[in-house]
Amino acid sequence: MRPSITIHQLLVEGEKLFLRHRLAFGHGTTSAWDEAVLLLAYALDLGPMPHRSLLERPVDEAHITAVRTLFHRRAHERIPAAYLTSEAWFCGLSLYVDERVLIPRSPIAQLITDQFQPWITTPPNNILDLCTGSGCIGIACAYAFSRAHILLSDICEHALAVADINVQAHQLKGRVSVLQSDLFGSLNDQQFDLIVSNPPYVDAQDFASMPKEFEHEPSLGLLSGNDGLDFTRRLLVQAQRYLRPDGVLVVEVGNTALALEQAFPRMPFTWIEFADGDGDGGVFLLSREQLLENRQSPA
Repeated sequence: MRPSITIHQLLVEGEKLFLRHRLAFGHGTTSAWDEAVLLLAYALDLGPMPHRSLLERPVDEAHITAVRTLFHRRAHERIPAAYLTSEAWFCGLSLYVDERVLIPRSPIAQLITDQFQPWITTPPNNILDLCTGSGCIGIACAYAFSRAHILLSDICEHALAVADINVQAHQLKGRVSVLQSDLFGSLNDQQFDLIVSNPPYVDAQDFASMPKEFEHEPSLGLLSGNDGLDFTRRLLVQAQRYLRPDGVLVVEVGNTALALEQAFPRMPFTWIEFADGDGDGGVFLLSREQLLENRQSPA
């Protein structure tokens, strides 16, 4: 009789395979081991946080084949694990994802968990998640602010189809709606207490050098001109019209933060520092009043 293979042995096998192929991580995990755990847990239906006590459990042949198939695809096709499982986690929420949308990974999750305090003290009634993709930010906001109405907006109809799947899965149809719009183009005169956006902000040089895993994500959600600021420039010029008095704009721009400050030298950006030890995550905050007082064309 063939000796049993345990969960631990399969995980070691996956880890070695991923390291040998020099995979890139950062779509939900940070190491080869964690990536192997994620894929194995999916194949064996162990839930998102399997306990270490399961490590010595033997695995039957059918499930060994299923795990190894996922490991092989991850290593040889360089497909991020979230696309292989069709699931990503954001603010503790399970979300459906596929290659029509970016995989959720924004540090804005921490702000939502903290209900944007201390910058927002009155719960917002109307929230816009601009460039929503999977809908992760807006849906998480719906949980954080149980009385708020949220609009999920994106230029891409394919992304909005995924967002709508997630809205329905979380039974939020009554409070969360979706709208196809290029920036604010389809919003008419709507105004919001809070606009949150994780827009495309990767510059051309960084885009050309990104690991192969990122080639599976839609370039529309990543690339934003030569300096990464094409979308954010337009956003800063127009946003004040769509914010209510005392409204707040929160935007992630990642490593284009310095370029943004150089382009808008008079804008009093508040850069958020996060408590995860990684310094700031390239997320800024501006009030409607700050946007109005510092209206300018980019430098």
